Amino acid sequence: MTTAHVVVTLIAAAMAGYSGAVVLARAQWIIKSLDDYHVPHAWTPWLGAAKIAGAVGLLIGLFVPVIGTAAGIGLILYFTGAVVTVVRARWYSHIPFPLIYAAPVAGALTLGALA
Repeated sequence: MTTAHVVVTLIAAAMAGYSGAVVLARAQWIIKSLDDYHVPHAWTPWLGAAKIAGAVGLLIGLFVPVIGTAAGIGLILYFTGAVVTVVRARWYSHIPFPLIYAAPVAGALTLGALA
């Protein structure tokens, strides 16, 4: 495990955890975006929990690599689904937002595979 892997994983976990916490807190700017994308309100707790679980999995993955890999793949799938949701809602200018959160996860997965 390299220092870069640890740092990128911590950043990825912090970003995913923050994103999940904001969804669970039902911040108005997030709820408005989810409404714009036609995401049902009933999904909000599940979406937030998935991101927080992914963040925790990334942290555990520093000690149990298979858990981190599974969490990273799950988060990549989550953020890919977010891009698809944004595209389906035709909010093309919002496509970069889920990609910003996916980038450190992809970096953590890559660095973990190289370690």
